[in-house]
Amino acid sequence: MPTNTQTETMTEIQENLQRIKSTLPSGVELVAVSKFHPAECLREAYDAGQRKFGESRVQELLQKYPTLPTDIEWHFIGHVQTNKVKQLLQAPVALIESVDSERLLEIIDRESERLGKVTRVLMQVHVAKEETKFGFFPEELLEYFRQKKYQNLKATKLCGVMGMASLTDDRQRIEEDFRAIADVHHSVKAMCDDLDGFDIISMGMSDDYPLAIECGSNLVRVGTAIFGPRQY
Repeated sequence: MPTNTQTETMTEIQENLQRIKSTLPSGVELVAVSKFHPAECLREAYDAGQRKFGESRVQELLQKYPTLPTDIEWHFIGHVQTNKVKQLLQAPVALIESVDSERLLEIIDRESERLGKVTRVLMQVHVAKEETKFGFFPEELLEYFRQKKYQNLKATKLCGVMGMASLTDDRQRIEEDFRAIADVHHSVKAMCDDLDGFDIISMGMSDDYPLAIECGSNLVRVGTAIFGPRQY
């Protein structure tokens, strides 16, 4: 039996989820960022109708997914170490949002082919002023597509881009970052008419997702505003 505190927390998760969903325009989807929260919290969000969940640590995902319903659409949103790709692909990952290098993409493609599966991914764009963030610089990613290197992929489906804005209170800087990410997506679409399904622009988190949507995001990643502060 859950304690009164647990019951209140679970009710709050459902209320938070419904409030956020009510702010999303048609065509914008929500990933509930569940990293650092126990499976019980995910189950509460699931029971309220949420199906897309985002995890950022391979081991945490591997521990969680067998305990939860099989129709959950798992998104991996953290930095993927190349030596963890085999482990990650053991899980039923619907989308890896954080492909940040050609080498990582090649390893995912090779391992996916070995497993006889197709892995859907987003290309991570680095526009934030922090050096700690991962991703392709815009021109670097555009050059990848100019050279049509994606045509060599055998078991990977490129579905769009993902990015994060600078960690700042400067709304103008955040907007510039989001528009730069969206511009990369639009440029790739215009450049590569043979690239089907490259439709996702994943940007925006708890504090800035409304601005991200204004700038073209159609997939937002919200964690703290749903689940509260990290629990472990």
